[in-house]
Amino acid sequence: MSEKIRRLGFPICFGFDTILSFEFAFDRFSFLNKLLAMSNTKIRGTVHVKEDTKSFGQKGFRKRLVVLEQQNGRFSNFIPLEFTNDACDAVDELNLGDEIDVTYRLTGRKWQKDPTSEVKYFLSAEAMGFNKVGSGKSNPNDDDVNDVFSQAASDDEGDAPF
Repeated sequence: MSEKIRRLGFPICFGFDTILSFEFAFDRFSFLNKLLAMSNTKIRGTVHVKEDTKSFGQKGFRKRLVVLEQQNGRFSNFIPLEFTNDACDAVDELNLGDEIDVTYRLTGRKWQKDPTSEVKYFLSAEAMGFNKVGSGKSNPNDDDVNDVFSQAASDDEGDAPF
């Protein structure tokens, strides 16, 4: 126990009780730092959906949803991330198909309509920031494949080619 205190450069000339309380405070501080470091994590994925910004309440709280897609073998994993307030504006520079790294934290809420109703818990991933890793389309003016097919279908005047 006194080794930790010596390494930090603190004198050990105070009473045993003081050393114990300092040791407890030091360990609790380390635990909180580790907990905070775990709560902000990173995820990488491709932008699948980018919703418009929505405003709530009189104070103007803003929220914007971005859904990332990850390929996990045979299945796709879709991760909804919420950007809030000023971070909503940063999402404007994202395009569908961009590969990004997002730093996020998990937040949870408890909700109950009244004291006799069922308690519900909500979990959300709040995005803290992002970095572009790669872009999806080489040219944002490229036509989508579905647009080309719908244009070709409208060019036909109802005549079947067979």
